[in-house]
Parts: sequence; structure tokens; C-alpha cells
Amino acid sequence: MSPETRSEILDTNDSKVKSARIEIDAPASTIFRLLAVPNRHPEFDGSGTVKGQFTGDQYLYLGAKFGMKMKLGIRYRIINTVVEFKENEVIAWRHLGRWVWRYELKELSPNKTLVTETFDGRPSPFQWWLNARKAYGFAQVAVAKTLVRLKKLAEGQ
Repeated sequence: MSPETRSEILDTNDSKVKSARIEIDAPASTIFRLLAVPNRHPEFDGSGTVKGQFTGDQYLYLGAKFGMKMKLGIRYRIINTVVEFKENEVIAWRHLGRWVWRYELKELSPNKTLVTETFDGRPSPFQWWLNARKAYGFAQVAVAKTLVRLKKLAEGQ
């Protein structure tokens, strides 16, 4: 991976949905194993806010709850729930704020996978907070950076 590796930012036609994609030279199963293990999330988080897991299962599944230590100005903890799960294809979770982080994996060949990450703020009843924090612009940058970090991590496995 070259130092200028970037993910492709996608136009979602919705200001509350931010998405990017990247091709990763690794099988979907390798990438999915990183996404489905919460204590690995700080390794690829592009937002700089995810600090570690404090509770929950070590491997996610539909309905699983997992708690993460976070820092965005202040330290806090958040409980997430897995709302979509199809092994090696899709995983998504949300927390009390109800916004969703979703990863879709499309295997292009046995050792190449297209990964799309989407932050969806539409379900949140806290739009005022997301807007006040300028969360949508922040989320777009974080999604793009996360995919570049995920690529580096998965290709190094």
C-alpha cells in the first residue's frame, strides 16, 4: 500500500449519510474477522475516538451488545448493538443515539474485496446534537480514514 492510498468518497445524495469504499487485497473473511472483533476496532478506527472494548462478546453476531471506551473531548463509554450481520458480507451496529455504522463486503476475487463503510445519521432523534457537533463532516472524514486503516491492517494479516 502506497503512502497516498485513499478511499473513494461516495455521493449518497443525503447529507445525513456518509459513505466511502476501498478495494482491499484480502479475502472478505479476513476483513470480516477484524470488523466482528470489537477489541480490534481501535486499530482501524479513523475517527480517533474509539479507545477499546470494555464489555461484551469477543466476536459479534446479530443482536450482540458490546461496550466501547471512547474519547471525543471527554472520555465516555457507549454500548452498541449489532443490527445487521451476515458473515463475510455485512455488519452494522448502532448505539443509544441510533446512528448506524455499516460495513458491506463484496468479494471481487478470492483475495480482493470491495469494502464500503456507511455512517447513517438518519435514524437519530438527536439531529440537533449531530448538527451542533458538525458530526456529518467529521463522519465523512472518519469513514474515509477508517477504510484506509482497515486496508493496511487486513493486507498485513
